[in-house]
Amino acid sequence: MFLGIDVGTQSVKALLYDADRRRVIDVRSAPLQLITAPDGTRAQLAAWWLTALGQCLANFTRADKACIQAIGVSGQQHGFVPLASDGEVLAPVKLWCDTSTVAECAQITDRFGGQERCISEVGNAILPGYTAPKILWLKNNLPEAYAKLTTILLPHDYINLYLTGERAMEYGDASGTALLDIRQRRWHEGMLAAVDPDRDLSTALPSLVSADASMGHLHAKAASALGLPVRIPVASGGGDNMMSAIGTGNVSPGRMTVSLGTSGTVFASADKPIIDPQGAVAAFCSSTGGWLPLLCTMNCTVSTELTRRLFTMSVSELEQRVAATSAGSNGVTTVPFFNGERTPNLPKAKGCILGLDETNYCPDNMLRSAMESAVYGLRAGLDTFRQLGCHIDTMRLTGGGAGSHVWRQMVSDVFNLPVSVQISDEGAALGAALQALWMFQHLQGEEVPLQVLLDEHLTLDPIRACMPNEQSVQSYRRLYGQYLRQVETIKTLYT
Repeated sequence: MFLGIDVGTQSVKALLYDADRRRVIDVRSAPLQLITAPDGTRAQLAAWWLTALGQCLANFTRADKACIQAIGVSGQQHGFVPLASDGEVLAPVKLWCDTSTVAECAQITDRFGGQERCISEVGNAILPGYTAPKILWLKNNLPEAYAKLTTILLPHDYINLYLTGERAMEYGDASGTALLDIRQRRWHEGMLAAVDPDRDLSTALPSLVSADASMGHLHAKAASALGLPVRIPVASGGGDNMMSAIGTGNVSPGRMTVSLGTSGTVFASADKPIIDPQGAVAAFCSSTGGWLPLLCTMNCTVSTELTRRLFTMSVSELEQRVAATSAGSNGVTTVPFFNGERTPNLPKAKGCILGLDETNYCPDNMLRSAMESAVYGLRAGLDTFRQLGCHIDTMRLTGGGAGSHVWRQMVSDVFNLPVSVQISDEGAALGAALQALWMFQHLQGEEVPLQVLLDEHLTLDPIRACMPNEQSVQSYRRLYGQYLRQVETIKTLYT
């Protein structure tokens, strides 16, 4: 048995994977709160994650927990967990969706010599989602807490610390800090100096470990609190997108994963760094020893959820009404920047609904438009990947939206690609469990290539597969182009 833990934005999830029977046998989750403020603040308390993890593990049987051989941890990327020397968390954890650091992004970019140099030397522009500006924000806004800072961790690193007592970071998640030179896989001294010229931040950064390494062993205190066997190994883990890549079998070139969650992501596997001169695609390392070019939108299922709640209807009713509405929503277009937006980089943007008239102003059109626009934003990622030389021939869906036939068919039509999902579609949590299995095999002296292991353990669901509908493909080719033009026009309102 292998335990996968995923610390997300909305919940903590724990998954038990039976490697002998090659199937997930139990999944538990516990909800998380979100601290918000009008300035774009989005934060959580690290203590909430530990409480939620305990709640998840308490629901597993004692017999199942006794069979766990190893643990893997996935975590929401980019969150900044500032620690004092005694392990105290010095402030609420600013999350990936926090947009309150626009001023700090500008400060760091200017100190480093401009966005073009940031991309050229580090691989990524300095954006509000990343960890680097959050560190400077702490210095600018909570100087007393910053003075006590001795360790910089990401959410999944903090859970690893809780489990093992070890402070370390894996290359994939580390690349999302914007502090890592993604080509050389080492901290960039010039970027650290741009974040804080007054101190050597490298002393606060943990050591870097490879993807197949053991982070350490479960120590007695955590084992007792969670009801787990003491001394079982803990894998390096990684960011949620890196673990979702493993959980969807996306560890070889030519494969792409589309994640339909609160935010949306499109990422591909690459055997060399993929750097976008425009900065739209993030140049990340993978948690498999390669690279993971990724495009993220801040608003995916959040768009449909807000609209569904506005009209007080159930998820099943939303599905029925969207399915009965024609492609293009009868001329209604939603620009779904309800949380600001990362791609395009418009942290202060707002949602807009265009094309309304007295003939199409109705709930069904707005519901379908909310879903279509989220998919258009992700389709832009596929276009950019292809421009950067990534050949894509296989696409898998994951995330909450992947469970919907309407979402799956719409993605297939807009992307004009076949869509597949797995029988066990648990994305990041499953990826964390499978990484733990991979690490465990290495500890046993079995040097199994990760792609071979995943091909053995991941099974596609033929019933939920979708092929593009040629008529819809033609319609969406025109509608997608129209959406891109509308976004370009709206940009001027928020820049």
